[in-house]
Amino acid sequence: TLDIMLDKGVNITTLFSPEHGFRGTADAGEHVKSGVDGPTGIPIASLYDGRGSRMPAKEVMERFDVIVTDIQDVGLRYYTYYCTMIDLMNAAAAYGKEFVVLDRPNPNGMTVDGPVLDMKYESGVGRLPIPVVHGMTLGELARMAVGEGWLKDGARPALTVVPCEGYTHQTRYRLPVAPSPNLRTMLAIYLYPSTCYFEATPVSLGRGTDMPFECYGHPDMKGRDFEFTPRSVAGAKNPPQLGNLCHGVDLRNISEEEAIAQGINLEYLIDAYRDLGMGDAFFRSFFEKLIGRGDIRRMIEDGR
Repeated sequence: TLDIMLDKGVNITTLFSPEHGFRGTADAGEHVKSGVDGPTGIPIASLYDGRGSRMPAKEVMERFDVIVTDIQDVGLRYYTYYCTMIDLMNAAAAYGKEFVVLDRPNPNGMTVDGPVLDMKYESGVGRLPIPVVHGMTLGELARMAVGEGWLKDGARPALTVVPCEGYTHQTRYRLPVAPSPNLRTMLAIYLYPSTCYFEATPVSLGRGTDMPFECYGHPDMKGRDFEFTPRSVAGAKNPPQLGNLCHGVDLRNISEEEAIAQGINLEYLIDAYRDLGMGDAFFRSFFEKLIGRGDIRRMIEDGR
């Protein structure tokens, strides 16, 4: 998109980079410094630099008239690209800038499932009161955020959404490029609503292997015939259980249609929780931010 805009003579003054960096190569959660894009020489303003501020600096916002968002989302409330879009919409409203979304299909757009975010758990992995699997494109989310008054102080920036031709919520869109380093297959994208919760536990979900989000395991899980050892690789430099032999479950034998039909399936999480016998120490506080509610941890601990 950047190359096309430059080729057409659009004056691009700034590149904003979300989680994973502008070229999409950084680890999950890795802080990425601002700098310059090597291929084009255009300044990059990082929105994931660890400063804690969701508002770009004033001198950055004064460089341009219009913000254009074009990024491949995967339709999960904890996938951070829409959070960055909402932050930029708030910035556009504060500085009187126009905001344009070049929409793309949601590969999980055929499904709506999971709890709506309790906004007391609002965080960098949850910005709007929507279900975990929300079914919407970024353009639809942008319009909803404005229409529902969800932006800061009910702001209404000048918003234009350029829709996808021929897309419906029954469209099965297969991603031509991985949207982030560890979502490499369509099966991983369809299992992501069910396996991401391991991020808030000591259990590995396969980061540092060739099957992230398509398996789970831990060194102390018992009676398992599947094993893997996470290693340091591009996109997962320091994965959970690095270098430890994990025993667990291979989910790659699940068909894509079965994974889609499951929606959010907490059986995997409950399986590991019961096996390890750690009680509440199994969960980190990050779990509530991912699942979006405060009562589900207790339900699992109560055997429900």
